[in-house]
This record gives sequence, C-alpha cells and structure tokens, in this order.
Amino acid sequence: MAAVARFLPHFAVGTVVKGFGRGSKDLGIPTANFPEHVVEDLPEGITTGIYYGWAKVDSGPTYKMVMSIGWNPYYNNQKKSMESYLFQETHILHTFEEDFYGSELRVVMLGYIRPEKNFSSLESLIDAIKSDIAEADKKLSLAESQAYKEHSFFLEKASPKGENMKLCLFRSKLQEGKL
Repeated sequence: MAAVARFLPHFAVGTVVKGFGRGSKDLGIPTANFPEHVVEDLPEGITTGIYYGWAKVDSGPTYKMVMSIGWNPYYNNQKKSMESYLFQETHILHTFEEDFYGSELRVVMLGYIRPEKNFSSLESLIDAIKSDIAEADKKLSLAESQAYKEHSFFLEKASPKGENMKLCLFRSKLQEGKL
C-alpha cells in the first residue's frame, strides 16, 4: 500500500501492557502489547493491518517482528490495538522465560504486509499469522531492512516514565513533515 509507505519507517516506544490474553492461549503465539496512548499517537496514515519490522524489549537483543494494528475483527475488539509477535531468524517465535509486562518495548515498523481482515476460523487466523511471519522474515533479511536492526533508536538506553516516548513522537512528526 503506497499511501502507508510515506509514514514508514515508524518508530514507537512504550511500556508492555497486558492485552486480551489470546496470543498465547488461543493462538499459541505470544504477543507484546502497547498501551492505548501509543496506539492513539500513531500517524493517521498508518492504517490498520499487518506490518513488519524490528523490536527490542528493555536492553535485550533486537528481534524480527510482525505487528498487527487494528480491531482484530475475528475477536470483535472494541478498542484498536498494537500487538507485536517477536521471532528469531528461524521463523520460531522467540520464547521469553517469563512475562515482561512493564518492560520497555521499542519497535520500528518498516513495511506493510496486508490489510486487517476477518477470518472464518481460528485455524485460518493462525495460518495467516504464520504466513505473515514468513513474509516478514523474507523482507527483514534484505540489506535495507537489516540496517535498521542496529539503528541508534535501539541503542538508546531504556528510560522510565516515557522520556524516550517524547523523542520518538518528535521523530515521527519530523518524518511526517509536521515539524
């Protein structure tokens, strides 16, 4: 989607919050969820759909990620959300040893995979997520995507109380030409 490309890459940072509890339980694919204010601060040009990029939790490694932005129509959500699936080179989702609610999550969204859509079954949703992960893995293996894995955004020290959030919002507005 060419219109979305104008707003990418998009950098976001926030504290990991509890989601709806369906990623691990229903899908077998754990997610990291941003708080509402991060979702509300997305540029208008970032439409609902599936995106790929890089993500980092606190000062850990940077992982490939697939992000769903939207209403999750299969579940009839009432609120728009941003959920990230973090995975390693081998297409296997990274398994964290424990929950990391309250940790800082940094993501850079590099590309758009597909629009948000509804599914007739849980199995078809899971198949689509696996397909999204495979597509993201291909795109993130390209040199232009690899360059973002070591971006200075991920090298900044995690800071409490959203200090880096202000910097991230500034960068986003700068990219959109609003500053």
